[in-house]
Amino acid sequence: MPTIHAYLVDLHQRRIYSAEIQIENQRIRRVVERAEAPPAGAGFVLPGFVDAHVHIESSMLPPAEFARLAVVHGTVATVSDPHEIANVLGAEGVHYMLEDARRVPLKFCFGAPSCVPATGFETAGAVLDADAVALLLEHPEIGYLSEMMNFPGVWHADPQVMAKIAAAKRLGKPIDGHAPGLRGEDARRYFAAGISTDHECFRLEEAREKAQLGIKILIREGSAARNFEALWPLLHEFPKQVMFCSDDKHPDELLQGHIDRLVARAMAKGCDLFDTLCAACVHPVEHYRLPVGLLREGEPADFVRVEDLRDFRVLETWIDGHCVAAHGESRLPHQPASAPNQFLALPKNPLDFQLRALQTTGAVRVIRTWDGEIVTGQEEAPALRQNGLLLPEPAGDVLKIAVVNRYQPAAPPAIGFVRGFGLQRGALASTVAHDSHNIVAVGTDDAALCAAVNAVIEARGGVSATDGAGDTRVLPLPIAGLMSMADGYTLARDYAQLDAWTKTGLGCLLQAPFMTLSFLALPVIPALKMTDLGLFDVTQFNVVPVEKG
Repeated sequence: MPTIHAYLVDLHQRRIYSAEIQIENQRIRRVVERAEAPPAGAGFVLPGFVDAHVHIESSMLPPAEFARLAVVHGTVATVSDPHEIANVLGAEGVHYMLEDARRVPLKFCFGAPSCVPATGFETAGAVLDADAVALLLEHPEIGYLSEMMNFPGVWHADPQVMAKIAAAKRLGKPIDGHAPGLRGEDARRYFAAGISTDHECFRLEEAREKAQLGIKILIREGSAARNFEALWPLLHEFPKQVMFCSDDKHPDELLQGHIDRLVARAMAKGCDLFDTLCAACVHPVEHYRLPVGLLREGEPADFVRVEDLRDFRVLETWIDGHCVAAHGESRLPHQPASAPNQFLALPKNPLDFQLRALQTTGAVRVIRTWDGEIVTGQEEAPALRQNGLLLPEPAGDVLKIAVVNRYQPAAPPAIGFVRGFGLQRGALASTVAHDSHNIVAVGTDDAALCAAVNAVIEARGGVSATDGAGDTRVLPLPIAGLMSMADGYTLARDYAQLDAWTKTGLGCLLQAPFMTLSFLALPVIPALKMTDLGLFDVTQFNVVPVEKG
């Protein structure tokens, strides 16, 4: 019977004391307070960390491999929305995630994707209607209805949307929100449908307003959307309504840290220790009713041992009474994964990426990206015209963006313009393109765009970069065009090298170029996006012309 003597961080009593923790049959048998101090270096034992909203697919790793990396940082559970793979493979993709996750002890709580596809203004690989979602919700391993991105459908009581919400309510399963920028009466009407969380707040005033409605606010710090600096005061103001999440985290950053880093940053801001740890450990367990122990007698033995309560360097991670990571080393083995996919795109020609001018004068609409944000702006730029074509202007940071349909090989690419990448040469492409996961590419010229796109087509999914002069590099993602079959540590190294080359070799200015690229096709995040059907204005919720009329 394993026994651990350390300082116990008791989040329910809000006390720290010397304790002996006895483990038997995967559970906490007894917690005995001790008068004597623990041995030197024993550290502090606290409940394990929970990522309250994450798309495992964005790590480019299947669940079992994601777990190998995450447990090193004290993560014992995730609340995971599998809508990325569902947009490619439908319910089959959700079941793939469930099956792969069963191979490891980390506790995955998967949701039933509510918006597949996210809108009718893009082409996805599958459709999950209300009946399909209700069937998924009946599954015992499906814990909640995933983020309801279709806020217009909620406002207007769309029958399919309301049927999905009703199915979750009937089963008593939580409903996740997705309401970027919604304020006032619009927000009240949306959450009144029974939606209880939001992870899309990027301004403190917006988060406060939603918290006052009783909504649980998830402070997100992913590889593209980084909202911790804006939202951390909520830990003081609404401590019972805060959780931490990563949402989307690329493999190189998962190597560096997970929810443990948000805890350390909150402590550096002077936040209360117990409020912070409740956000990281307790609130997700309670809200989603996760089968995760919180260091009480009779509960599963899920906990972490950390060196101190300042940096939270993880010494050990325990799940169900077994040590799954120790001193920076994962004890979970790499396990080969299968690779379901749906990829029908055929190689393209540079002529496919030409954009013909419909007017002889005037400006063009330009998607504006910002580092660390997945929201975009809408700008105008003078149109550079030549021989009846609209051209990019890299010197002014106006690049071409293309979305290529991966499901219908004869469909022509949709073309527009984007600013904020800073590429001086070449192009980037990715089949991680939320949420339908067509091919999204940004480049300085048509030939480079074509080379980057063809590299991921040849790999049947992946991320690529080219300098436009013959050096083209690709990281294959054969699992639905989203995830790799490689060892997670190897993938993280290879991805970091490709990411670095986009900056040093191509001049990209963004901290996470491929993560930012992946969100440029998501037509439920304001303000201007590009889908395979054209330039999409999220505020108008419609396709708009590239040229200003």
